[in-house]
Amino acid sequence: MPLPWLHTPEPGVFRGKFLVPDRLPERLSYREPLRRRLRVRFAGEWIADSEHAVLLHAPGRFPVAYFPAGDVRVEVLEFRQRTTVHPDLGRTAWYAVRVGDRVHEGAAWQHVRPPEHAADFANLVAFSWRAMDGFQEEDEPVTAHAADPYHRIDVRGASREVVVSVDGRVVAKSRRPRVLYESDRDPQWYLPRADVDETLLRQESLRTTCPYKGVATYYTVGRHAGAAWSYVDAIAESAAVADFVAFDPNKVVVQLDGKRLHDVLGRRGAKSGLDRAFASGR
Repeated sequence: MPLPWLHTPEPGVFRGKFLVPDRLPERLSYREPLRRRLRVRFAGEWIADSEHAVLLHAPGRFPVAYFPAGDVRVEVLEFRQRTTVHPDLGRTAWYAVRVGDRVHEGAAWQHVRPPEHAADFANLVAFSWRAMDGFQEEDEPVTAHAADPYHRIDVRGASREVVVSVDGRVVAKSRRPRVLYESDRDPQWYLPRADVDETLLRQESLRTTCPYKGVATYYTVGRHAGAAWSYVDAIAESAAVADFVAFDPNKVVVQLDGKRLHDVLGRRGAKSGLDRAFASGR
């Protein structure tokens, strides 16, 4: 049961049409078993290890992973008398995570008073992705946030001409691009570095992570910051674009077979969930 309306790039943006007679509810959250072994590491120790983790899909948010309390080392959790209210799951208690001398405030939470239809969340614990040392599915790291089982990456080789220019100057030109198709986003065209004038790229310090592609390195092109990016060491499912360079058609001129691309919904993904905003509880 794919739920694309839960993670569209912008609220209210739909790529298709739901064939239902009535309007969809404005908020609709969805839980499902992850069906994969998921582990959490902190201060050099495994503090959660479960084959029964649960994913929460909430409107406009990346999915969040929850662990049955029985699969968590509960002795590492310290309640600080801080609570917030989740819009769907009610009263939420926040915990510090402590292992030895290392402690991280607000790094875990539990919904202590969920509504009756979501009662099982009272026995589930979630951890901040940013606060932990790492999450792994079996022995493979998962970066940024819990992977969405409905999110797909497909890379295809192409012979179409892609020309990139800025201020009238050609930055890249290729007839051997690779196009990356990603759920809920427009196609992204990646060019081999040999077809890019790298003297026109200035590497930035900015890095972002994606559970489906890896770590992105960004470049300024001309006066435009973040106008190009590359997954230098892309993970397996996106390996075909490893060290290729993509350009943002909203910042520089990108032409595909002579036609300029406009208003591409690319890297503007869903908002982070509680697992990223551990300090604020939002």
